[in-house]
Amino acid sequence: MQLYSPMSTTPKRKAFRAPPLAGLDGLRIGILENGKLNADEMLREVAQLFVERHGCTVRTVVSKKNASAPAPAPTLVQLAQEVDFLITGLGD
Repeated sequence: MQLYSPMSTTPKRKAFRAPPLAGLDGLRIGILENGKLNADEMLREVAQLFVERHGCTVRTVVSKKNASAPAPAPTLVQLAQEVDFLITGLGD
């Protein structure tokens, strides 16, 4: 019998969370939709609530080609430069 350790030997990723927003008034929104049925419509409706309640503007809408894969790094870098916060979610 051979036993295998469940401990990961890969290096830890240097990931961190963005600091919380101080407020929402007048911020720029990005939308990242996953290409699933109704995702675009649902996310635009959510964004519209931020527009109506906080005076936000929808700046960018981008789509992923594969719902189960992460967004490409260049897309995320571009979004980070253009918007203050991002709305994403699943359709269906």
